[in-house]
Amino acid sequence: MGLFDDDFYSTKVSRSRGDEASKGSFANRKHSVRRSRKGLSTWQISAVCSLISAVVAVFLFSVLTGQMSHEAAPKSVVTTGEVAPSSDPFDRIIQAAATVRPAVVSIINHKEDNKELNILDESALGSGVIYKKVDNKAFIITNNHVIEDSGNLEVVTVDGETRKATLVGTDKVSDIAVLSIDAKGINTIAQLGDSSKLRLGETVIAIGNPLGLGDTLTSGIVSYTERKVPVSLNQDGVYDWEQEVIQTDAAINEGNSGGALVDLEGKVIGINTMKISDAGVEGLGFAIPANYVIDTANELVEKGRIARSYLGVYSVDLNNPYIPLAEDQRKELNLPNNVKDGVVVLDAVGPAMEAGLQFNDVITKFNDEPITSTLSLRKYLYNQTKIGEDLKITYYRNGKVNQTTVKLLEKPEE
Repeated sequence: MGLFDDDFYSTKVSRSRGDEASKGSFANRKHSVRRSRKGLSTWQISAVCSLISAVVAVFLFSVLTGQMSHEAAPKSVVTTGEVAPSSDPFDRIIQAAATVRPAVVSIINHKEDNKELNILDESALGSGVIYKKVDNKAFIITNNHVIEDSGNLEVVTVDGETRKATLVGTDKVSDIAVLSIDAKGINTIAQLGDSSKLRLGETVIAIGNPLGLGDTLTSGIVSYTERKVPVSLNQDGVYDWEQEVIQTDAAINEGNSGGALVDLEGKVIGINTMKISDAGVEGLGFAIPANYVIDTANELVEKGRIARSYLGVYSVDLNNPYIPLAEDQRKELNLPNNVKDGVVVLDAVGPAMEAGLQFNDVITKFNDEPITSTLSLRKYLYNQTKIGEDLKITYYRNGKVNQTTVKLLEKPEE
């Protein structure tokens, strides 16, 4: 039974059955009348006529006013069916997927360690999105962790063609990388949407290469539009960055990273980046918002890297609930009792060393703004300062408050 093929029942009797019934009743009636014609009185005839008239009147009234329930039902279905196909979310998913699929590719990272053994592990698989063409090159957005420690990079298009890829630029902080391939035969470019207009509950689809099963589509909703997820950039268990992401319950698995999160208009509103994988956890996937991605990708194409301010301190949080300082370390800092938060300097190089910072200094402010952790220090440097600017630093040394000014340089490549 189709979506619009529901069985509507009706009080009407089909013509063939009605004819047979009417013929049989007429014959019986005729025989009965012959036997009882003389037995009907005037008042009985009047009563029968009145009853028949009432039934006919009700029937005609119902037909003329359209109040018959079984006649009205088919009309409502026809009205619903006349709505434009684009309003049907199922049709829109199909149309959006068809629009974006040719622009989503699979990425194979043949890591140097496995080159001689000809081993291809799952961590070397990922996805990417073709987002622009310039002259004879097509540019692909993916994740930094997809191409990290890359050897030979290959891209597999939706039609199964394998092409060599070149790394244009990558950024560990944003987890964005850009590759380029020969643009010959590339006819579809993904259109990036405005991720700031996303709404909770909006239907989205994820397209990518999960577990090596290329060209895979899953669907879900936007569970949260601006979720902040702590990240350990050095993979040391200490959260030193915060990624703003779109949360979705669309299935995202290993290999989906770098693929497209698409709205029902067929626009890429995010780049899939991670999922929460733990016992009892389902439907927690994340994507980097398109508005953030496009600015980063364009700078990577132009410069090959993202230029950020550089202070030159290696630090640990004064008040970290996960990795607290030992009591003897706190005593050695000799801090006033009112200093609860800050960043302890473990080593100072470059600009920080020139400004006089040294081991066990505790930084508490940048330009009079509180610095409570390594995360807040990094966010302030990256988001609120520019290369070449002077930065006023407030810090404690041996229990006494001090200030110094440092000229920020460009962060060197790692």
